[in-house]
Amino acid sequence: MSVFGRIDGAVTDGDLIAHFGDAFREQRRLADGAALAPLGDRTVIEVAGPERLSWLDSITSQAVGRLAPGESTELLVLDPQGRVEHAAGVIDDGASTWLIADAGDAEALAGWLTRMKFRTQATVDIRADLVPVGFIDGGVVAAAATAAAASPHGTALVWADPWQRISVGGHQYSEVIEHPAADYAWRVAILSADGAEALAASLDREALAGLLAAEALRVAAWRPRWTTEVDERSLPHESDWIRSAVHLNKGCYRGQETVAKVHNLGHPPRRLAALHLDGSDAVLPEPGAPVYAGDDEVGHLTSVARHHEDGPIALAILSRRAPVGDLVVRADGIDIAASQQVIVPADAGATADIPRLTRLSRRPTAPDPRDSISGAGS
Repeated sequence: MSVFGRIDGAVTDGDLIAHFGDAFREQRRLADGAALAPLGDRTVIEVAGPERLSWLDSITSQAVGRLAPGESTELLVLDPQGRVEHAAGVIDDGASTWLIADAGDAEALAGWLTRMKFRTQATVDIRADLVPVGFIDGGVVAAAATAAAASPHGTALVWADPWQRISVGGHQYSEVIEHPAADYAWRVAILSADGAEALAASLDREALAGLLAAEALRVAAWRPRWTTEVDERSLPHESDWIRSAVHLNKGCYRGQETVAKVHNLGHPPRRLAALHLDGSDAVLPEPGAPVYAGDDEVGHLTSVARHHEDGPIALAILSRRAPVGDLVVRADGIDIAASQQVIVPADAGATADIPRLTRLSRRPTAPDPRDSISGAGS
């Protein structure tokens, strides 16, 4: 159990801290930048060696070859058909690249990277000794968390989630005027064990929040993650993940052909949507609950949360052909009305401006005599 899990009032399941006694109050304070959340559901992977960045650049979706010390980004590992296999936040400190992965994916991601090294001068290590904590930048706890962050090579390991804006080389399918991620200045500080002890001792319970609070803010920002939004069919286009984790103009990598084809010529078969759920029955459905349009099942929930302002909210992966109006979520034999807000529109993709070919006449034309005249002085 982490040091934060030993604090009085923490409701825990192993290293996962659900809350510290009042999930809604914690959520409000976390949103205001007045609290931080221990992230026991994340794991840190260290990639070291002189060829680490060029190597990661060649095998993942993101352009990281010239990542500067302290700069943050995000990457995906895709299969040959362009489906998402792994995801991680990325920060480099000039000597090592630090990947922040969902705990359930960390071992598989580290194993895949190790198998892909061949003769590359790089090492891959799961750092179970490090403790990630999340917070909103600009609040009163940001300075304390940043000061406590590990800095093994002189650069504080504080990852800035790129989801807040469209990354260089990325593309946003969502057509909303004001994206909810604009206010989602999410940061993750990577702490040593001693740093976590010192930070925990310096904070009172009012400055701590559990994973329920962190997840509610994530869902409200429409932010996808591996644990919840990824299955064996997931393409990055479906959850608008090209916004932060894919560089469309970088060199070749596994799955790039599918990414380019869907983006330039086709449409993803599914799309992510935000749902505002009717809370009158006090039933909060679980992820995986089916979503219906009339009698037709059109998708399922991927993430569910109770938001301190918006009430019950969810993310759902839907068929591209699902209607854009109100839907119904079925849970425990109860139909829950769901107001839909489109994140990825049905016509996402096919963004290339492909010129129409001039139709050629079957009748040969006489040569233009001017074509045989050479330009003087050329």
